[in-house]
Amino acid sequence: RDGDVIVVTSKVVSKAEGRVRPAKREEVLGDETDRTVAWRGHTTIVRTHHGLVMAAAGVDASNTETGTVVLLPRDPDASARRIREALARGTGRNVAVLVTDTAGRAWRTGQTDIAIGAAGLDVLQDYSGRTDPHGNELAVTAPAVADELAAAADLVKRKLDRRPAAVVRGMSGLVLVPGRHGPGAAALVRDETHDMFGLGAREAVLSALHEDDPRGFGLPCT
Repeated sequence: RDGDVIVVTSKVVSKAEGRVRPAKREEVLGDETDRTVAWRGHTTIVRTHHGLVMAAAGVDASNTETGTVVLLPRDPDASARRIREALARGTGRNVAVLVTDTAGRAWRTGQTDIAIGAAGLDVLQDYSGRTDPHGNELAVTAPAVADELAAAADLVKRKLDRRPAAVVRGMSGLVLVPGRHGPGAAALVRDETHDMFGLGAREAVLSALHEDDPRGFGLPCT
């Protein structure tokens, strides 16, 4: 229906776009990595070329044939736009599209789905300048609604049910008019200069002791 949000797992998008490789995860990790954030034993957390911070750069060996891995889409926002435009042509409906992937979270055990690509949706609601019922002005409140929708949709897509897409209905107020795709999920990637946690605990100590960091994340605030 008009105003629906179509939530598609990145795995099926990557398969459709030919991003499956006959390789082991460690063999392709370097090409998918912008820089290493933290490393412990067999676990490597990296920043991808998309700006996403994920374990193993989002390279996945699950739900794919044994001996193969699936890379993230090269441009998830572009993938979302193509799907949205194809749905508009095929159905005549104005919907938003999210491309999602599973990610861990600092300070929290477990994983949840997040939006890595978006089209036709206001991905962030900025409440700055608004007041609450008590008259307090909000300064930094900005719900990442695209991530919230991605997590909600994963409750019905699930990991082992071979269900790669879900429809979220009732959020039409977030869906943009035809022809407007919005800023995409790239708008949710924090700039490195504002990133207070750009390195793992051990890596931050080593960086401080041995080298100047040319990336500039974690600059002091004014």
